Amino acid sequence: MTDLASTLASAWREGRTLDAAPWQDGIADAAQAYDAQDRLAQAMGWFGTAVPGHWKSGGPSREAVLTHAPLPPSGVRASVADYSDMHFHRPGIESEIALRLGSAVTPEAAAALTPEGAAALVDAMTVSIEIVDSRWEDPANASALLRLADLQSHGALVLGAWVPYAPRDWAAQTCETRIGAHAPDLRQGAHSLGDPAWLLPTWLRHATRHGATVPAGTVVTTGSWVGVLPIRKGETVAVEFPGIGRAEARL
Repeated sequence: MTDLASTLASAWREGRTLDAAPWQDGIADAAQAYDAQDRLAQAMGWFGTAVPGHWKSGGPSREAVLTHAPLPPSGVRASVADYSDMHFHRPGIESEIALRLGSAVTPEAAAALTPEGAAALVDAMTVSIEIVDSRWEDPANASALLRLADLQSHGALVLGAWVPYAPRDWAAQTCETRIGAHAPDLRQGAHSLGDPAWLLPTWLRHATRHGATVPAGTVVTTGSWVGVLPIRKGETVAVEFPGIGRAEARL
């Protein structure tokens, strides 16, 4: 996966996109995609030897295989965030809830976690906005594994103000997303897993797979409530989850 990671790193550095066609058959499974993620991070010098401090995780349903990606620290910003200094190719946004660990998690602890017990590890939550972008010229024609290797099409992450974590009636939770002058997008109970904390065991087993302990304070954003909504350069996006908080960013 060295060649793929090196090519992706060049695209990240130079702000350009890549033709996926030469790489479609070059990655066989998720293990190779995650290896490419690791090599990309090393080539970019994002994390050094530390466990990444911010992650994305999620999937379309509880029956699906969840996917994960570490997030470059330079793109993680507090609301209200200004991204006018960053270049995005075809950006979209995802309205999400991010969770923060209140205690460290060892590989042994991660292996024993259940969805019912994992939420006790979380000390805070916040509204988050993921800016989705791709280094593939035509992401729709890039394989799922190529998109996974490219940090699952990550661009940047906005974090609102942290509030203490408490279980909620997620089926009744509403989410309002406003982009520019467009009409607001309103959703209720739209999280694909039913509960953002449900993915914690799977994500933590992935994050500890090389034997490292995930430290307290590590953040994971947990999947979109709105799919991917298009946004243009210069537009502002504001996301509110009533009872939890709000986040805002300008591209």
